[in-house]
Amino acid sequence: MSKPTSDEKRDNAIIEQINNLRSEIDYTTRDYAIDYLVNQFKEDEFFIPSEYQRNFVWKNDRKCRFVESILLGYPIPFMFFSDNDDGRSEIIDGAQRTSTLEEFLDNSLTLTGLNRLTELNGCTFKQMPVFVQRRFSKTTLRVVFLQEGTTIDVRQEIFNRINTSALEAKPIETRRGSYPGAFMDFLTYCADKPLFKELCPVSYNSKQRFEDIELVLRFFAFANKYTAFEHRVDEFLDDFMKANQNDFDKNLFEKEFDKMLEFVKGNFEFGFRKSKSSKSVPRTRFEALAVGTALALRVNEQLEPAVQTHWADITSDEGADFKYHTTTHSSNSKKRVVGRIEYVRDMLLAGKGANGE
Repeated sequence: MSKPTSDEKRDNAIIEQINNLRSEIDYTTRDYAIDYLVNQFKEDEFFIPSEYQRNFVWKNDRKCRFVESILLGYPIPFMFFSDNDDGRSEIIDGAQRTSTLEEFLDNSLTLTGLNRLTELNGCTFKQMPVFVQRRFSKTTLRVVFLQEGTTIDVRQEIFNRINTSALEAKPIETRRGSYPGAFMDFLTYCADKPLFKELCPVSYNSKQRFEDIELVLRFFAFANKYTAFEHRVDEFLDDFMKANQNDFDKNLFEKEFDKMLEFVKGNFEFGFRKSKSSKSVPRTRFEALAVGTALALRVNEQLEPAVQTHWADITSDEGADFKYHTTTHSSNSKKRVVGRIEYVRDMLLAGKGANGE
């Protein structure tokens, strides 16, 4: 019998290591109604161990969104528990969800800021219709249970992997689910225009998380409502999405978007980028150039192609003012948002960059 080759030895070592480590984890899945889950938590049958839970508490808006997701029937990620040797079960992942459910069923949580179930804003659990209360209480959540004997090291490893590997959803990712419809389709269509992709490069990873659609949304929202903006960008964009979800002037929006892109291509050497080698575009720079250009074109549709736009080059002395408007702190304050947009508008309308004067 021939001796195993080096490759065979390596393959055997890999397989053995995987099998050994997999054997450390044995689990089952169980479905619990919310009222049962909360009662067990109150009785300390399901408990939160202190040795590796994060010192972290959800803010009220996240609690309310979680409750809303359950009411809407959205899929809820599995929670992870572990059977303990004293007969109780420790919560490895799901502490915030469980404590939020307890707070809600105890009428200690008032629903606010709901984007979909707006009729429930201001309601506690007991203020909902009885039918809704019952259905919520009997909704089942799935729990992955690690079997008794799973070591503390393995439980901590699972907890750390769950809580450090997941990426928090970006607002635009949430909006795609919250506001589907004609306007979201239109934003996607605009983000896929060849000229937009040429002038405003977005990395592969950022595109996978819909950064290009985020930029297009910011253009339309600020171009049409920037004077109404106060401070919270996400709320401002959510409101604009909701207002235009299935009722907007597609021809007008697209015409202005295309006209803005054509002007930027003919007037700004690097498009929306800071330099020829830039691989991405900062949001503040895009907002300033795109929206400022659109506003200028509304005033003067015949704005002539620029010979110079040195004021947009933040690496030069001439670009000091533009750099201040697009890179200083508090970039999302109303003063900064309005300031950078109107700076570009006024520079173009003043002829600085329109005729090289």
